[in-house]
Amino acid sequence: MGSNAAAYFEALAREMADWRRTLHQHPELAYEERWTSDYVAEKLKSFGYEPERGLGGTGVVASLSRGAGPSVGLRADMDALPIHEQTNLPYASRIPGKMHACGHDGHMTMLLAAARYFAENPPAEGTIRFIFQPAEEGAGGAKAMIDDGLFARFPVDRVFGLHNWPGQEKGSFAGRAGPLMAAFDIFDITLSGRGAHAAMPHQGTDLLLAAAQVQTQLQSIVARALDPLESAVVSVTQIHGGDAYNVLPAEVVMRGCARHFTPAAQDLIEARMGDICRGVATSFGCEVTLAYDRRYPATVNAAAELDLAAAAARAAGATSVATEVTPSMVSEDFSFMLKEKPGCYLWLGTGPIEGGKSLHSPTFDFDDSVLALGATWWVEVARQALRA
Repeated sequence: MGSNAAAYFEALAREMADWRRTLHQHPELAYEERWTSDYVAEKLKSFGYEPERGLGGTGVVASLSRGAGPSVGLRADMDALPIHEQTNLPYASRIPGKMHACGHDGHMTMLLAAARYFAENPPAEGTIRFIFQPAEEGAGGAKAMIDDGLFARFPVDRVFGLHNWPGQEKGSFAGRAGPLMAAFDIFDITLSGRGAHAAMPHQGTDLLLAAAQVQTQLQSIVARALDPLESAVVSVTQIHGGDAYNVLPAEVVMRGCARHFTPAAQDLIEARMGDICRGVATSFGCEVTLAYDRRYPATVNAAAELDLAAAAARAAGATSVATEVTPSMVSEDFSFMLKEKPGCYLWLGTGPIEGGKSLHSPTFDFDDSVLALGATWWVEVARQALRA
């Protein structure tokens, strides 16, 4: 396979940091990653690839094929967040209200570096697909790429993903077989009735009181309807209704999300929410409608691919590798790819969270010191997948 990957990336570390910081200065939101996809595609061309563009809108795919043999997909996300950066770094976002607050600039950099390595040190046989995905942040870019024919046009036997993980030991990798990250659903509940003067509530429908009943009863789903050995959470995050001190509104809107790990839990949560809405509508004499949107499935790792990814982490020089980590209730749209192909998603630790610099924080910045390790892991994953 060529030269030692770890040494290769240590020598490339300064250049990788430059790529990452350039990407950091040009954040783009979901499906708006035009500058970003141009940058990625031009880098890939400079390495000798002929990238394909436009999957999922702004996605980029580059392939390296050496005859027959296994095929593997390596995926990095590209989009930024609608957050105004407060790092005061010399390479801070140049676009007000947008920043790479989740480290996707680092993810792209590590995968670009791996693509460069393989262009110079190609495998003896097999195919590597470098997948740069748009719109991970709540917009389902992985599904959009799949719907555009990602795996039909660029078939793979397995697919792998990686995310930087503040709060986890720097240089460590962590994952687990089965569900690693939760499914993500959103809901809108609209309560409609008769408005009234607050001094004469009997002449209308107190929708705020009805909404309070909905909110309280929603918490009974996880507490009393779900198996206590399962994990789930239902959160109302918005309640909108009324704009006066002395008027009961004719409409109240509630919004929130549900997270869980199994299809059975998802079905139960949606069904019970419908029951609760109908019950409150009857008891308060109002109309209650529920719109429930199943956004992301759970991120579920295959056992064999977890073993491969963990072995790759050890070969890459990880400080430690955990394969039975506690799952997270946050969500990730790489889950769509894992529903299509066996694969694995791991977390790459970046050390303690200092000064509130967690993911999605306006003071977050990707730790460039793990770029070489992450790129080496990509190389080792591909090596081991192509041997299989």
